[in-house]
Amino acid sequence: MSNASTLQSAEEVGSINRRIQSSILTFRRSAATAGCICAVFAVYFGWTFREGRMIDPGEGIGYTLGIAGAVPMVLLLLYSFRKRLRFMRYFGPTRYWFRAHMMFGIIGPVIILYHCNFQVGSLNSQVALYCTLLVAGSGIVGRYLYTQIHHGLYGRKASLRELTEQLSTSSADLSSRNGFIDDIREQLNSLARQALTPPDSVWESIYRPIFMGFRTRWLYYRMSWSVRRKLIARSVVSPTVAQHRERLTQTTQKFLRQHLRQTRKVSQFSAYERLFSLWHIIHVPFFCMMVLSAVVHVVAVHMY
Repeated sequence: MSNASTLQSAEEVGSINRRIQSSILTFRRSAATAGCICAVFAVYFGWTFREGRMIDPGEGIGYTLGIAGAVPMVLLLLYSFRKRLRFMRYFGPTRYWFRAHMMFGIIGPVIILYHCNFQVGSLNSQVALYCTLLVAGSGIVGRYLYTQIHHGLYGRKASLRELTEQLSTSSADLSSRNGFIDDIREQLNSLARQALTPPDSVWESIYRPIFMGFRTRWLYYRMSWSVRRKLIARSVVSPTVAQHRERLTQTTQKFLRQHLRQTRKVSQFSAYERLFSLWHIIHVPFFCMMVLSAVVHVVAVHMY
């Protein structure tokens, strides 16, 4: 009796922890969405009413906005320092630094746009502004790629082995089935073998996620229709199938969704992982260009 009570208590604690983690994840997603909406609104508002504001980037509030926008862009370096400097490993988990890195990467460019009043000035100002916007746009692309190879935006990095094991389990379940699903087994296994093949080129890494997304969804609807048609035909000669036809249809469709979802994840993971590594190679030079252009801009403004 004591063991049963302990097991029940452990299950209740586990259930509470799962609900708490789910609530935290929902809050983080909502906060991130709200932050992006606020940034978009701020840009829209600043662009729409730029003519009515008399902001001089070289003095007054314009000069202050320039400093306020430069500070978050400089703080972007802290995330790189946290990952590479050994003594900073004691300054909290990397995911919090990454969260701050993304926040600064949005706030900084928005303030810089208000600093220049959404207008371009001299050549060095244009170069600094375009480099800042380039880094911000690159960061948005990197954020998307990051979420595709991680369990959630701030979760641990997914591994191809983990996804492959899930696909193998799904395939084993498929092999254990017989009857009306036997004729589509080979199609699913062929698609799984294709998913496990890494992309040969950058171009394939770009189009494979789109291609596999459309193909798996199209196969699901085609196979679901085929299974439903076969069950209807069998229900004519089998009262048992006729009695449980709807349940068999729903169970098979659920299995097909899960199997094709795992196939799609495995295929897209390799492509996104390669794109993310290439993005990282490009993003760092963009950031260096931004820092250099910002330094030149600041020096030019104060010297001339």
